[in-house]
Amino acid sequence: MTIITIEYVWLVRVGGWKNTDAVLRLSPGIMMLVALRAALAGQEWYWIALPLLVSFPLHLADIARHR
Repeated sequence: MTIITIEYVWLVRVGGWKNTDAVLRLSPGIMMLVALRAALAGQEWYWIALPLLVSFPLHLADIARHR
């Protein structure tokens, strides 16, 4: 998560992005990383599926915002 935090700060401070734009852009990736961590930790299937399920509407929201 440290890399994502650095990327967020870079997008907002250097790139001049709004906070909401940066959060919407990074949120699907964060959810996929959470799912990957759950899979690697051997969690139940629903702990893997839930973050993946949440990442899709976040991705659609990001696309809709940038159209």
